[in-house]
Amino acid sequence: MRAFVCLLILGAAAAVTMRGAQPPTTSPRILHDPRETHLANVEQLTDGGENAEAYFSFDGKKIVFQSTRPPYKADQMFVMNADGSDVRLVSSGKGRCTCGFFSPDGKKILYSSTDWWSDEPPPPPDRSRGYVWGLYPYRIYIANADGSNRKAITDGEGYNAEASFSPDGKKVLFTSDRDGDLDIYEMNLRTGRVKRLTNELGYDGGPFYSWDGKYIVYRAYHPKTPEEIADYKALLKERAIRPMNLEVWVMRSDGTGKRQVTRLGGANFAPFMHPDNKRIIFSSNHEDPRGREFDLYIINVDGTGLKRITYTPEFDGFPMFSRDGKKLIWASNRNSKRPGETNIFVADWRD
Repeated sequence: MRAFVCLLILGAAAAVTMRGAQPPTTSPRILHDPRETHLANVEQLTDGGENAEAYFSFDGKKIVFQSTRPPYKADQMFVMNADGSDVRLVSSGKGRCTCGFFSPDGKKILYSSTDWWSDEPPPPPDRSRGYVWGLYPYRIYIANADGSNRKAITDGEGYNAEASFSPDGKKVLFTSDRDGDLDIYEMNLRTGRVKRLTNELGYDGGPFYSWDGKYIVYRAYHPKTPEEIADYKALLKERAIRPMNLEVWVMRSDGTGKRQVTRLGGANFAPFMHPDNKRIIFSSNHEDPRGREFDLYIINVDGTGLKRITYTPEFDGFPMFSRDGKKLIWASNRNSKRPGETNIFVADWRD
């Protein structure tokens, strides 16, 4: 579901998983809106298909991303150079994949796949109850950066996805329903010990460590009313979740000090820390009454200083800063040739 990835939310035929979702698009072909003053030298790295959740290696030289493109039936994991060249499949080409991430030394990748369950992608969730994300039977794998020597670090038939490495490479964050709810867990890779970090009823997911490893930023939906709770629990039994109300949260890396950062309403997701560890960039549809346009925003960790970053129509999401803070990578419907295309873009970041 980082995978949720993708987002979005609007009945997109191509929902990725939960770190987000992807909407259908009819965007005009705009590469860079002049109001996007924090972005310079915008470049498009992919051309066609459904591409999302692209993340830099720690040295900024490589990118891991998920893509649905021929001949594959669903998202698979790919690695490419930072300039978009030398695109290589690193997953099996079977099932459905999501949530790729590089280890700090660049030698390993982390991602989730359903190919252990079936060569075919799992069927989409029943949309008779509205737009929902499916909680597919993902297992988390670590492999060499070229996809070889893959090993599972989770088992069972539940949902295990939205994984990322700690800055020292010793731990992995992920989202799982292993205890009957959707919560964030931390795994010690040396011992295999798993620690549950969230406990409140509802969805907690899409976690990333801050660059200094002291904090975790994530997205959450905690139902409050009896009706919301009943709906959430009923969908969970059907292995689905309704991603219409998400806010950005932060906590210490040990799971203490949980604090809600945004109170914007709508879907606020895919948060990622700036290297200064003081700001969070994320995607949100809170300014669109229809809930169809997602743009990037940046906010201080204390919830102040909200500022809009992107302005192109339809979808901008899954942002990540390079480790030095000089580059921003994200997925967008901008400049698409056909409805439904989502591509990967990179730009110089200007403070």
